[in-house]
Amino acid sequence: MFITRRIDFSASHVCRNPGLSQEENQALYGPEANPGGHGHNFVLEVTLAGEPDPVTGMLYDLKALKDILHQEIVEPFDHRFLNVEASPFDRVVPTTENIAVEIWSRLAPRFADPPAKLHRVRLCETEDLWVDYFGAGA
Repeated sequence: MFITRRIDFSASHVCRNPGLSQEENQALYGPEANPGGHGHNFVLEVTLAGEPDPVTGMLYDLKALKDILHQEIVEPFDHRFLNVEASPFDRVVPTTENIAVEIWSRLAPRFADPPAKLHRVRLCETEDLWVDYFGAGA
């Protein structure tokens, strides 16, 4: 069984590889490489997999999940310029793909054991662009 919780956060970033020139970054990332950055209202869906507890009937306590997402994702990312204020994006290009991987790495240790395992991170940058990440090697 799967259960999914959705949260949102607003953050700005610039897609820029410091090892490339501004011209190369512009050619690679287009307007996303604008040095002033740009922002998004990200929507994050986190899906857990497992079996409901026979006593509670719940796969996972949704209030606890909300609290974990707030602590691990919203607090460090919301209303932040990711390249400057959120590690590892001072050294990793904060593409939607890389942000999804970082979110997974922050959440996976919290769901490594039963009753629930982290199944999927879906990060929506816009309503028509998102990344699904199922962990390394998936």
